[in-house]
Amino acid sequence: MRTLRSASLLVVAILSISAVAQAGAAPRPTSSGASYSTFRITQFPVPTPSSRPYQIVAGPDGNLWFTESDAGKIGKITPSGAITEYKIRTGSGPYGITVGPDGNLWFTERFADLIAKFSTSGQLLAEYPVLTDNSQPWGITTGPDGALWFTEEDVDQIGRITLDGQVSEFPTQNCCFPTFITKGGDGNLWFTEELANQVGRMDVNGSVTYYTPPTAQLLYGIGTAPNGLVWFTALAGDNKIGTVDSKGQITEFTVPSDGTGIAGVTVRPKDGTVWFTENDAGFVGSMTSGGGQIHLYTDGSYPIGIAAGPDGNIWVTESQSNAIGRVEVRG
Repeated sequence: MRTLRSASLLVVAILSISAVAQAGAAPRPTSSGASYSTFRITQFPVPTPSSRPYQIVAGPDGNLWFTESDAGKIGKITPSGAITEYKIRTGSGPYGITVGPDGNLWFTERFADLIAKFSTSGQLLAEYPVLTDNSQPWGITTGPDGALWFTEEDVDQIGRITLDGQVSEFPTQNCCFPTFITKGGDGNLWFTEELANQVGRMDVNGSVTYYTPPTAQLLYGIGTAPNGLVWFTALAGDNKIGTVDSKGQITEFTVPSDGTGIAGVTVRPKDGTVWFTENDAGFVGSMTSGGGQIHLYTDGSYPIGIAAGPDGNIWVTESQSNAIGRVEVRG
């Protein structure tokens, strides 16, 4: 799957984003109880039209940084919602983004087969070519060894790049589109394989072990909680979000909505709650770490990337409506 496309047009009409829009609504009826007493979703339009904001990360400077895939730009948004854009190159397709061990931002340019290093002062410091042509580098994370690790979706490989730009590559299954990647609490790299419906664990030497969820299909997003537990999402297969521990034990949780394309996932450090985006339905969801309380909030767009901000709020990229959303969390 190369892009996420909504199967529903109904949610698009809920909010207009011609200006900053605010929305608040009661969660859809799910389990009993409530995670938070109040919430508000504020949407901040990205200045460049049709830029397709995709992934977002909390930067070391107290701001949020995001990729603009169709505009060839990197964006910065302050906790108050002020956006600054930085041009990289037309057609390069910035996608995954993370904070490196050097305090810089590292991101993938999937159409240009490049890994880029960018400072929080707004300077493009370097671009490094991936060894394999047409590899489509996608997700990226800081590894346990002080290097950056990234997926090469179109050639079924995991790449590693040092801070000075030395690249090496490791094969995965020859079939399955490795998509997003995270450093687990066990010191290994964990990644989703979309078409294999599997989570892969790779050590720093490139050895891979695979784990298959009972029902989740089209595995997509992946992230690590402060306690080291790895969380993953699934675009299909009974609307599941799941965890995998260091021994490969998988636990699935059912989100009470159907066919919504669960995409991004993050864990709020303050309270350990899990937050996720449902791209096809226009929801941002939250759940307790044990899956006991799940609530869905109408975002009114097509949220995909998600990150816990330094302000305690949850931030999402809205790819189709060309905005950044801030979910203001109380508590």
